[in-house]
Amino acid sequence: MFGFRKLFPGLLLCAGLTVLAALLQRLEHHLFGQDWLEALVLAILLGLAVRTAWAPGPAWRPGIVFSAKTLLEVAVVLLGASVSARTVLALGPKLLLGIVGAVAISIFTSYFICRVLRLQPRLALLVACGNSICGNSAIAAVAPVIGADADEIASSIAFTAVLGVLVVLLLPLLVPVFLLSLTQYGVLAGLTVYAVPQVLAATLPIGALSNQIGTVVKLVRVLMLGPVVAALGLLAARLREEPDEVPPHITAGDRPAPGLPPIHHLLPWFIIGFLLLLGVRSAGLIPAAWLTPIKLVASWLTTLSMAALGLGVDVRSVAQAGPRVTAAVTLSLLVLGGISLGLIRFLHIP
Repeated sequence: MFGFRKLFPGLLLCAGLTVLAALLQRLEHHLFGQDWLEALVLAILLGLAVRTAWAPGPAWRPGIVFSAKTLLEVAVVLLGASVSARTVLALGPKLLLGIVGAVAISIFTSYFICRVLRLQPRLALLVACGNSICGNSAIAAVAPVIGADADEIASSIAFTAVLGVLVVLLLPLLVPVFLLSLTQYGVLAGLTVYAVPQVLAATLPIGALSNQIGTVVKLVRVLMLGPVVAALGLLAARLREEPDEVPPHITAGDRPAPGLPPIHHLLPWFIIGFLLLLGVRSAGLIPAAWLTPIKLVASWLTTLSMAALGLGVDVRSVAQAGPRVTAAVTLSLLVLGGISLGLIRFLHIP
């Protein structure tokens, strides 16, 4: 009870910003007929705005930290309920292997682009994984493994989210340009759009077949989250040394001990939970009536966590990294689009 009392002020603040973000999204839909910015993005922006005008004191920090870390990890676990192994296997082995290859190539290429643009290794990995796998959810899963701080998380999520909206709006314009069939466009959308709801928005105007294929391809990309995070865990010891920050004697005790990371860094508990929930869903042990509420809870927790991340960030540090991060995300996204179109041609998808 005492612990909850410490968390309550920060939790209440984050919850208030979450509700405000949801109301703004509804107002946006009412005024313009569609959601240009999701509540998740609005929550980050609101958090940043509050943090710019006022720095929360010690009484607020425990709840803000809890929201930004623990609640976000719970949301990642709940994502496992949205994926079914049966749906994945229906794509066929060639396309499944092609998706895995496209994600891997995209991660390496995006990371290279980010490093050429002189982004720090952790931020480069966040951008690469966010672009290549599943946007904000991938950033959320990778961040605690590689020791990313709030500034790096908020920077990568903010720019990735904004470009995600542009992709939804502009991607359908490629159908006549490249003479894409419904199947081909579904694969393209599934490989390039960041979030599952955004895949729906990008494919529904084109056709139901594009929508179905795009959703399944997107879910396969989500499945790459677990293996990628486990692999990145092998690099965590080096990345968490934070060579870009002040010397160790100034921040004594803030850095992890050198050597191999512990098992919970190699495979964090929330990724194990994600895979377990995926298995339970695939076995048909989760009632269908539960799936929508689970997705809704995951969505609200993620939005609340984004508000907390915004509250923990000094916007001036984000602004300093802005142009390079924007360029990195944009170039990485263009590369991913090229890889996706190449895969469609290589596999002769009808």
